[in-house]
Amino acid sequence: MTGADPPGDTGGFDVAVAETMRRTGASVAAFYLLVPEREVLQMVTVGGVPADLAAPWARVALASPAPVADAARERSMVWVGDHSELTRRYPRSAVSLPYQLALAALPVESDRLWGVLLLIWPGSHPPRTTRRERSNLASSCRRLARLLDEAADAGRPPTAPRTPRVLGAEDIRRPAGPQYLVAAADFAERLPEGCCALDLQGRVTFVTARGAALLGGDPRTLLGTLPWQSLPWLGDPVYEDRYRAAVISRRPVVFTACLPPDRWLEFRLYPDASGVSVRISPVAAGRHSGAPAQNAPDAAPAAASAATPGTPAIPEAPTAPAVPAEAARDAPPPASRAPQDAFAAPGAAPAFPTAADAAVADAAVSGYPASLAPARLGQLYQLLHLAAALTETVGVRDVVDLIADQIMPAFGAQGLVLSTAESGRLRITGSRGYPPEVIERLDGLPLDTRFTPAGQALASGVPSFFGHPEEMARIYPGAPRVSGKQAWAFLPLIVSAHPVGICVLTYDRPHDFPAEERAVLTSLAGLIAQALDRARLYDAKHQLAHGLQQALLPHRLPTAEGLSVAARYLPATRGMDIGGDFYDVVRIDAGTVAAVIGDVQGHNVAAAALMGQVRTAVHTHASVGAAPDEVLARTNRLLVDLEPGLFTTCLYARIDLERGRAQLVSAGHPPPLLRRPDGSARRVDVQPGPALGIDEGAVYPVTEIDLPPGAVLVLYTDGLVERAGTDIEEAIDQLAGRLATWSTEDPERLLELLIGHAGPAERRTDDIALLLVQRTPGGAGADRRP
Repeated sequence: MTGADPPGDTGGFDVAVAETMRRTGASVAAFYLLVPEREVLQMVTVGGVPADLAAPWARVALASPAPVADAARERSMVWVGDHSELTRRYPRSAVSLPYQLALAALPVESDRLWGVLLLIWPGSHPPRTTRRERSNLASSCRRLARLLDEAADAGRPPTAPRTPRVLGAEDIRRPAGPQYLVAAADFAERLPEGCCALDLQGRVTFVTARGAALLGGDPRTLLGTLPWQSLPWLGDPVYEDRYRAAVISRRPVVFTACLPPDRWLEFRLYPDASGVSVRISPVAAGRHSGAPAQNAPDAAPAAASAATPGTPAIPEAPTAPAVPAEAARDAPPPASRAPQDAFAAPGAAPAFPTAADAAVADAAVSGYPASLAPARLGQLYQLLHLAAALTETVGVRDVVDLIADQIMPAFGAQGLVLSTAESGRLRITGSRGYPPEVIERLDGLPLDTRFTPAGQALASGVPSFFGHPEEMARIYPGAPRVSGKQAWAFLPLIVSAHPVGICVLTYDRPHDFPAEERAVLTSLAGLIAQALDRARLYDAKHQLAHGLQQALLPHRLPTAEGLSVAARYLPATRGMDIGGDFYDVVRIDAGTVAAVIGDVQGHNVAAAALMGQVRTAVHTHASVGAAPDEVLARTNRLLVDLEPGLFTTCLYARIDLERGRAQLVSAGHPPPLLRRPDGSARRVDVQPGPALGIDEGAVYPVTEIDLPPGAVLVLYTDGLVERAGTDIEEAIDQLAGRLATWSTEDPERLLELLIGHAGPAERRTDDIALLLVQRTPGGAGADRRP
């Protein structure tokens, strides 16, 4: 519900969310419903903030770097103690929430994950939670999960509404009786300064006669409106931002503004969970700064702002009493909203708030047509949010997914075609909302095509908007029939006067494109172009490096009689997805095999190239029968001569299958693990020499161990055991303990268990190479692929 809308019945769920706000002292609460088939979290209910402020987070992709997404993926509470921590951990969120705050995101789950509860507190909240507070938060989540379970059991499973329901002041705090309201109005009317009240959406719900006179308006025309719309001189987005700062931070805010031609007024905003009280006072001549919105939320001065001698005379206020919103029958009504239900019929398709919806809502309270409604600060923040998201994209697929997951819903689009300019043609790199046959028809059109507006838009650099099929058909008669859509926005993607491609947003119904929406989409096109150009360059580099790395790793691992081997390489999931880890198995003679594993510093093309040189050198020296210490010593001298600027760690094991012995040498590499036939496991303490490529005269001591039939020697790189904040020695011992509990009958299964010990793939910041060598009593085995 919004503004003064009457409470609606949503099965007690909204009541529970409001009760959670009261119990925890949170200033903002929002519940996100998990939509598994789309892998998104959709906001269902929000309280404590204006609807447009919540719009950038109404839909959060499950894979996105956001607190609610992390809480859902990890199924644990995410706590952010202050804004500096928010900036460090979630920079995208911090850009569009530039206020002092603390927040918690908690999974709401029973036998299934229903969604996430987001709570925000003012910056005055301690940066750490107490045990009691965490217990209260967990209790609130269990209550919400129980309500969702009961609704599902009753045949009313929760679905996402078209737009999030916004809890009003009457939901969060029970309203007082009529007599109390009249007494409060009389009290405010007797004060010497002007007073008004704003709800959480920013609409005027109360104004004294003195306040209206200072603002230069009539009480009845101000009620139900947004001040920055009904009072043009407050139209600067800075003033709206001060209101937002008060709502989010729950701290007083002070700023000055000039009523033309020269009357300066001071505004003091005092927020709470139900809205904002505003004191309006004239500023004495010479006391104002001449610039608006000077004070930050926590810098409100304590001095009173009563008028001093010399203050310009203010016209006497009319004798009409202060008018509360409930009595303003002739005032413009606040933007209405049809009741939404979190427990709607399962077939109801979820939809999302759009920029056009926001423009229409603004028009309803301002009296402007939607196409002429002034730009709102909420949309500026949404643009900032999307711009920050685009800076985090890495590859072309990331750009396509972000446009589909965030930009399409933000503007109400149902279709997307993203094309890149390649060899004189438009190649489709991503699409949504189109059948395959349509994409096949549109793929590969010439850059100067006249079949659709794409060619003209790309040649001129000017976006084209078509709100109805008839508009399109007049110039491009074949396009509407092939597309099957009803409205189109063709956004050329230009970087440094060079065409990168074109982004086409389409609609299933006719769609007006207000001037404000066109401006935002045009700005976004420039950001998308930069992101796409950067992503294409990254993909090209990644493809080159990945191909180089795969070519340098062994395609097959040889085995010998009495020996079984298995290996795996996993790239890091962050960065260029490549690295310098390598492994190899060298068959020296019928009864001798060498196993080697190494790690070149870095995650780039240079690391992959050096990895190939090191592997080749080790393989060559091992093949001619050099002693283990000589293999590393010769390879070390080669790297010193090459001066690659990168160091390399390496572990070399020469295995004598007839004697059941292994000779090990290490160049600064993590020690191997040995799983014995009796099931015990331990690290093998190999005395290490220095890393390769550092000291030309380095010596590499040899360690010899028994390797009986059934024993498994585990060689690995540090990506398997190294974790931030964890001692690597303890991590190696823990891995050895786990190795003792696992079966060694299937080497491939053992590989999976070892890799699983490293944690989720999405958190892997380093690549991993893993090589298992097992003595077997059987005969010679066939070559095995890694």
